[in-house]
Amino acid sequence: MFVPNSQEVGTYYMDPCIVTPEQHPLDLDFLNHKFDSAHPKSILTWCLDNIPEGLVQSTAFGASGMVILDFLYQDLNPEPAIPVLFLDTLHHFPETLQLAEDAKAHYDLDLHIFRPQGIDSRTAFAEKYGDQLWEHDIEQFHQLTKVEPLQQGLHTLNVTSWITGRRRDQASSRAKMPIFELDLQGRLKINPLANWTYKAVWSYLVSHQVLYNPLYDQGYASIGDEPLTTTTKTGEEERAGRWRGTARVECGMHV
Repeated sequence: MFVPNSQEVGTYYMDPCIVTPEQHPLDLDFLNHKFDSAHPKSILTWCLDNIPEGLVQSTAFGASGMVILDFLYQDLNPEPAIPVLFLDTLHHFPETLQLAEDAKAHYDLDLHIFRPQGIDSRTAFAEKYGDQLWEHDIEQFHQLTKVEPLQQGLHTLNVTSWITGRRRDQASSRAKMPIFELDLQGRLKINPLANWTYKAVWSYLVSHQVLYNPLYDQGYASIGDEPLTTTTKTGEEERAGRWRGTARVECGMHV
């Protein structure tokens, strides 16, 4: 659970005498109003100053995630470093896995990788759950490869607050996404790039020469699991290539 910096209790909690979320929840409305148009670096700086422990970044090394990594490891550079949580679903593109390795080496990341329980390869996954599980039970597929490993990672790392790379312009389903919210377990979830655009993300990546997945140069606008990701066409939403041909818009990590 989130425990604020004691010096900031009066500012970010409605009652300065209440210091635990069990006694009183975070004033998310206040935080979202204060930071709605703030630069992502300002949001991350607030997090580093006011979240004393249990803060991590969750990323699959997409374009937005790489921007946040660069802020945290190249610019703000806190000590100790913010742990990075990566879910190896065993179904990523090879390019994604290579980028994870390259980013770890480039930034000296405190990288923590979580996979489906007891399985270490795509072949082993198919042997246990059948070939192409995503074709006949997408819910179970994501439960096994993303939801459960995420919860395991959050628990193992004693996470109180986690940073994501989600943005409002990625899809209509995210258009009203706040910067600060609580997940289903009461952890603080921070979306520092919520008000940034696809153009702003790529402007930063190019101008700061940040590493990125080469699949973007091949027509992929959003990159997830290899069997469930296609290229996108001009005019489509950024995440239109995810779960192509279905009504699905999220994997289940972000309910």
